[in-house]
Amino acid sequence: MHSLLLDRFLPKFPWQYPSRQPIFLSLRHLLLRPTNPQHHPRLLSSPLLPDPPLTVARAPHLPPCDPEYTEYNPCEDGQRSLKFDRDRLIYRERHCPEKKELLKCRVPAPFGYRVPFRWPVSRDFVWYANVPHKELTVEKKNQNWVRFEGDRFRFPGGGTMFQRGADAYIDDIGKLINLKDGSIRTAIDTGRGTYLILQVASFGAYLLSRNIVTVSFAPRDTHEAQVQFALERGVPALIGVLASIRLPYPARAFDMAHCSRCLIPWGQYDGLYLIEVDRVLRPGGYWVLSGPPVNWENHWKGWSRSPEDLKAEESTIETVAKSLCWKKLVQKGDLSIWQKPTNHIHCIANRKLHKWPVFCQPQDPDKAWYTKMETCITPLPEVSDIREIAGGQLAKWPQRLTAIPPRISSGSVNGITAEIFTENTELWKERVAHYKEVDHQLAEQGRYRNLLDMNAYLGGFAAALMDDPVWVMNVAPVEADINTLGVIYERGLIGTYQNWCEAMSTYPRTYDLIHLIQFSASKDRCEMEDILLEMDRILRPEGSVIIRDDVDILLKVKSIVDVMQWDARIADHERSAHEREKVLFAVKQYWTAPDPHQNQQNLKQLHSNGLSQFHCCSIFYNS
Repeated sequence: MHSLLLDRFLPKFPWQYPSRQPIFLSLRHLLLRPTNPQHHPRLLSSPLLPDPPLTVARAPHLPPCDPEYTEYNPCEDGQRSLKFDRDRLIYRERHCPEKKELLKCRVPAPFGYRVPFRWPVSRDFVWYANVPHKELTVEKKNQNWVRFEGDRFRFPGGGTMFQRGADAYIDDIGKLINLKDGSIRTAIDTGRGTYLILQVASFGAYLLSRNIVTVSFAPRDTHEAQVQFALERGVPALIGVLASIRLPYPARAFDMAHCSRCLIPWGQYDGLYLIEVDRVLRPGGYWVLSGPPVNWENHWKGWSRSPEDLKAEESTIETVAKSLCWKKLVQKGDLSIWQKPTNHIHCIANRKLHKWPVFCQPQDPDKAWYTKMETCITPLPEVSDIREIAGGQLAKWPQRLTAIPPRISSGSVNGITAEIFTENTELWKERVAHYKEVDHQLAEQGRYRNLLDMNAYLGGFAAALMDDPVWVMNVAPVEADINTLGVIYERGLIGTYQNWCEAMSTYPRTYDLIHLIQFSASKDRCEMEDILLEMDRILRPEGSVIIRDDVDILLKVKSIVDVMQWDARIADHERSAHEREKVLFAVKQYWTAPDPHQNQQNLKQLHSNGLSQFHCCSIFYNS
């Protein structure tokens, strides 16, 4: 009887399950069957791409996850985080699942997902279906952060501290420090709450027009859309928090750090968080602070805090900054700006006066993967003259991109010479030109915006794309023999550390294109299948993947992605068909979770026909 009912109510698929296979497999397909293309009207505006036709989500081997997992972040899971200490927001740090907890399924896009707007239109507009969260449009409706308009969100570029818009706010900063001469190229935005990404994503978005690339980070909290909004807008962002472990960046990475009402207790915990900012700021770099307690004399009533409290916070910040040997350049209106010293000659001498914090004992200042923060100053490279810049003088942008990075010219990176760097830069120009000949979507200006290089080495892939309207998150795998992330930042590019046996701290559907060279570097430490599932999670529908490796490795990869709804092919090496190294090009097919209203109707129909004893909505991940 049950089989008759199933035949009556389940849609027909082009494949048939063996008659003895459990009924829940078929029921899963009822829940995950393809959505009606009529729910995805083709987009008419020229900056947009038409939504591709939907395809049926295949079941064998690696099935789609339940629709409730559309925003699943394995290492940033809200329920898992509750098991950890709430002190200093430690529970919001990365806490990854154990191997036995890994989901063996593919995270679906939400029902109604649409191809994102193209840059620069995406800076100002995001489809509601892609980030279905209206909370902040209600909570911050009077602060000009975000507006909900029909089927989309609009970002006017305003914010609590951006009353005249982000552009005018940046102009105010530019009147105090030089944002135009190329000396400031990389920036980091720090935050703990809702003030970060809606304000700071606008800050980072508008800095891009000034050739300054900004990494924004904020924790995943009750306002789930923070980082997700930034990424949908085409702005670099990661989930992260200043709590107890170092930020996943090398020492001396950023030219500027920025905090606007970022809710970080800078003066607490013996100045631990400002000490970490000091580690990642380059010599001579700037720290820009706006919002409490800056200009508290004029704002204390609006901030609902006492003058005494705000004055004490300001005094504590000033004390910590002075103990780090920072110089306060200016305070004007709602802005305060400090500058880190270009070397530590004076700072070492004045430890007789400032006995705290001490300098850290010899260690690797670039080590930043689950590395505990310490209340000690990370020493800068030694210099012989007070006018010398520790670590070497960086070229101004755009010359910085191809100039020999000081870490290489000084011999600080083992085994990498100036000649190797130059040859690598030219090699990637050749390789990217070949990619564009094969993948016409990569060649199409504006088709892609958010790119990921999973094993970036010296950043050659990103450098070769610098004239395209894209940004690349360059990853230095933590297991690599040589740590090159500092070199990448010295080129004026951005990146992060990552262990690819764990999930990345980002939302599903973050990237338009994922690039990987030498998949074999990670396959011996964890399962190839799990890495590919993570790539699928963070790749957008109709996004592309390019993998370079030995042909035997690529054949194994292709055997897996063929059941993941990726259209893949293996192409010859650009120089010769006789090379064992080949290139796999793949495109993730376009599919989404089902219409939840349609599912409810189908389930009601099943229940009314005697199938209520089956758990229709569950997913059996290992089937």
